Amino acid sequence: MMKIKTNPLFQLDYDVVNKGVLRDFLAEKEISKTTLTAIKYTGGQILVNGHEQNVRYPLQAGDRVTVLFPPEKISDGLAPEFGALSILYEDETILLLDKPAGQSTIPSRNHPSGTVANYVCGKFMAEGVPSTAHMVTRLDTDTSGIICVAKNRHIHHLLSKQMNENLFKRQYTAFAEGAITPSFLMIEQPIGRKEGSIIERIVRQDGQYARTDVCVEEIAENEATEFSVVKLALHTGRTHQIRVHLQWLGHPLIGDDLYGANEHVFARQALHCSAISFLHPLTKRRIECVSPLPVDMHLFLQSSRKGSVEGKV
Repeated sequence: MMKIKTNPLFQLDYDVVNKGVLRDFLAEKEISKTTLTAIKYTGGQILVNGHEQNVRYPLQAGDRVTVLFPPEKISDGLAPEFGALSILYEDETILLLDKPAGQSTIPSRNHPSGTVANYVCGKFMAEGVPSTAHMVTRLDTDTSGIICVAKNRHIHHLLSKQMNENLFKRQYTAFAEGAITPSFLMIEQPIGRKEGSIIERIVRQDGQYARTDVCVEEIAENEATEFSVVKLALHTGRTHQIRVHLQWLGHPLIGDDLYGANEHVFARQALHCSAISFLHPLTKRRIECVSPLPVDMHLFLQSSRKGSVEGKV
């Protein structure tokens, strides 16, 4: 049995079933060495039956192990701010948000404040949560949709591990220029930085492995353009992955002028993170969250529809 508690420190309680060394028991619970170091030196505790013990302590069946995680310091340059957050799901460990287009995920030179991370830190401060904003997933400023935030470095570690093992699923809805055929394709092309640019990425053979699955749901058309309505599943998380892969395919996102699309057709890249799915880091229950198309994409599609692809998946 496991209880979750966050006041005043993030706390996990575990019942010991088999005897063994505390260090090994904590490793089985996926508590990293980095986290153990932070617990040792920055204010956390590891208790066995209510008494503090070191990691060499011999455990017996029936013991209760309590891990008190230390308070976390907010990074320099990430000032807590108070602003609106659209919360899709929240518990003691995770926060799922619906980010609007035009808001940055984290501070940068061009967007030093007003970001999702700033507002999350403000929310945590107001609620007495002793943590910083751990952004498990990020979206480009002009991409809308679901962002996952962890409330503790340990939870961030567990969710990042799921992403590395492809257990954390992300689905995007996008509008891409032209009619994409066939109706389903898998893009496996390595992505790297474009020479001379600190922002733009390209497909290049010495880049990092990247895979995007593309499913065409509909072909639509208006006076300005013909476009494909696509669902995309990410198997890797490279910077600008969807944007780069669709450009490589010859069908850049509508409105994505950085990657060759006509910026006058749509006011931003038409990309929305519409669904995520993962195992809850503690309960292991599958969490599934969806976000409907934002108003700008919905209205653009409604005014442009002319038909669907045969054999729609």
